[in-house]
Amino acid sequence: MAPPVDDFERHHLALLRRKARLRRVLRKLPRRANLARYPVLKWFAKHAKKAPFLWSFKRQNVMASLYVGSVLAFLPLYGIQALLAFVAALLVRGNLTVMVALQFVTNPLTIIPIYGLTGWLGVTLMDWLGIGEQMHVALRATHGLFIGGVIVGLAFACVADLTWRLLAWEARVFRERLAQLRQRMATPPE
Repeated sequence: MAPPVDDFERHHLALLRRKARLRRVLRKLPRRANLARYPVLKWFAKHAKKAPFLWSFKRQNVMASLYVGSVLAFLPLYGIQALLAFVAALLVRGNLTVMVALQFVTNPLTIIPIYGLTGWLGVTLMDWLGIGEQMHVALRATHGLFIGGVIVGLAFACVADLTWRLLAWEARVFRERLAQLRQRMATPPE
């Protein structure tokens, strides 16, 4: 028995809405077509257009970007993160869009709480391990920011990885359901 046309149309419209939502989210991020608009990245646009892995959403490219980009986002390097994200994407063969998007985690509104948390975590860990007790206060705080940034970045990356895997699984199930509905619509009723 063929499914009602409503079911197929409803599922197809849901797919179109998902794609539109994803396009809306990705619109402001660097893509091959709009790379020249970014102040620092435009210097590298010619080279970046020749590297297809920078634009690939294959699992290995996205995972590399998630982990390296998350750690980079929480390090105290505010202001040069986009440039470092581009270089890191080239080095790890990661997706540039994901890598740069992660750098927006630290922005003028979140920078103080994020660096406060990473600094506190890093210094606490240093105290717990007995490292850097003889360091000057400013040097100790800087080390704490970097250590805490790596730890928080890796934790954030693990959560982002699990979220990515869950969304990829859900998208695969959604596409399989749509293919089944399409196949049932194509087979003539007996």
